[in-house]
Amino acid sequence: MVTRTIVKIDEELCNGCGVCIGPCAEGALELVDGKARVIREELCDGAGFCLGVCPTGALSLEIREAEAFSEQAVKNLNVRKVQNYVPQRCMRCAISEEEAYLFHVKHQGKALWVCARCLPGLIHG
Repeated sequence: MVTRTIVKIDEELCNGCGVCIGPCAEGALELVDGKARVIREELCDGAGFCLGVCPTGALSLEIREAEAFSEQAVKNLNVRKVQNYVPQRCMRCAISEEEAYLFHVKHQGKALWVCARCLPGLIHG
């Protein structure tokens, strides 16, 4: 165990939408019983890419005793893991992230996704 930064999930705030799972390149997050969970501490690098996309603010970073981050554990997981996430859709045209690149944007406190085709219209009105 080492003292390090790791993701903390407030279960009361988590609505189980799964938006945080996609940005976690290491695969540390999964939906379990309708809530986001860090499935294994050694998979979480503490970078926090998942934080900004959470629409309810359920995710934060904390410094605490945890298993050390392991790149090897991430590699091992990704070799045998089937993607377990909720595909996001563009807020304007509803195209899926499986069909097009989506960009995360925040507006008036809301976390939204927009595709490359719709992004200029969002920026320029």
